[in-house]
Amino acid sequence: MDAPPTGIPIQLEPLVTRVLAPNASPYTYTGTQTHIVGTRDLAIIDPGPADDAHHAAMLAVVGGRPVRAIVITHHHRDHSPGAPRLKAELGAPIVGAAPFALEDDGPRSDASFDHDYAPDRVVAEGETIAGDGWTLEAIATPGHTSNHLAFALRESKALFPGDHVMGWATSVVSPPDGDMTAYMASLEKLIDRDDRIYYPGHGEAIEKPQRLVRGLLGHRKQREGQILRLLRGGTQAIPAMVEKMYVGVDRRLYPAAERSVLAHLIDLERRGLVHARGDAWDVAGAA
Repeated sequence: MDAPPTGIPIQLEPLVTRVLAPNASPYTYTGTQTHIVGTRDLAIIDPGPADDAHHAAMLAVVGGRPVRAIVITHHHRDHSPGAPRLKAELGAPIVGAAPFALEDDGPRSDASFDHDYAPDRVVAEGETIAGDGWTLEAIATPGHTSNHLAFALRESKALFPGDHVMGWATSVVSPPDGDMTAYMASLEKLIDRDDRIYYPGHGEAIEKPQRLVRGLLGHRKQREGQILRLLRGGTQAIPAMVEKMYVGVDRRLYPAAERSVLAHLIDLERRGLVHARGDAWDVAGAA
């Protein structure tokens, strides 16, 4: 597909405008999508990287209107670094995911954490951020990161799932902060909701979200089954497993795939189905 233009505001529905940041990559697809909610006053969801052009594009959409909050789903470097400059210029608080400083040597959708992320207000499950005619409710969706939040726009039944559910690929789940057990539970949680549409951090809007989430659960269970079948054939190291499991996938994504396989293995180990043997893995009970 042709890449959509960056910096051009696209109105998705009366209360939601999207602006694409110029940070396309194999891990971010066409780039990070910032969503601006409201009409008379606003919330800016995930302002993206610290990029001058993207900052100017967001300010153009704001157009001098008051901004009630700069809302952060999680503090990866493709989602939150644009927040401090917006706060300084607009006087809006940074609200959302809790700060987290865990070091992680694995690749992520953005390569690393935003270590400068400092929210003015941390929100938990069910707490809200509101303006004139709009209400965003926090939905705890750990898994991609331990502190990940989605935000539901009550007035139109739209959900901003950040990187928990994306419109182009499955999320990277990279231990120790990423957790496959939590990720799967968060997907199950979303299935039980009646959201009309998702506006993800990457990729196009998802118009049949429950169907997609069921598909993501099925995909993860399929990967789990692949892992168990490989291990029943003998001890396996993760790189060799990825070679067999991700045939046809861009090899630049293999490091991220290795992290997700590790996350599956940790989940399976918790359930007593596999165990680590040095740098390799076996099914439980293997000699």
